[in-house]
Amino acid sequence: MPSKPKQPDNTLAKNKKAYHDYEVLETFEAGIRLSGPEVKSLREHKANLKGSFASIWKGEMFADNVHISAYRFAPDPSYNPTKRRKLLLHQKEILKIGTKINEKGTTIIPLEIYLKGSLIKVKLGLCRGRKLYDKREMLKKRDQDMEVKRAIKR
Repeated sequence: MPSKPKQPDNTLAKNKKAYHDYEVLETFEAGIRLSGPEVKSLREHKANLKGSFASIWKGEMFADNVHISAYRFAPDPSYNPTKRRKLLLHQKEILKIGTKINEKGTTIIPLEIYLKGSLIKVKLGLCRGRKLYDKREMLKKRDQDMEVKRAIKR
């Protein structure tokens, strides 16, 4: 029986730590302003979202601490891999997100960078921090679900 052709994985970078440390309440999709060498570096999966966050400043949204390594064929001695990058959202979306950030304990975290056609998009998550006991409960639940799946397979 022939197997299905595997779909290409469009994910360029994923923030796995954010899914562990935060409870994702809502997600948003945004574009990101990049230079040419940054795009080429991203297409080589040379990005890291660990420790990154988004902020609103003067009515615009920015991603901070998104590490995109320098492209190897475009050496630029003044390149800063963790510079602040502008996120491309409509003004109404920025205002909506801004009102939700003002709630106590919520923040915006970049969860993924992925390709959508030929465009590079960022999946943002409206997140609330988890306590240590919440993390333990989540891990226990995941282990129990895995055991149930294994038992069903047998």
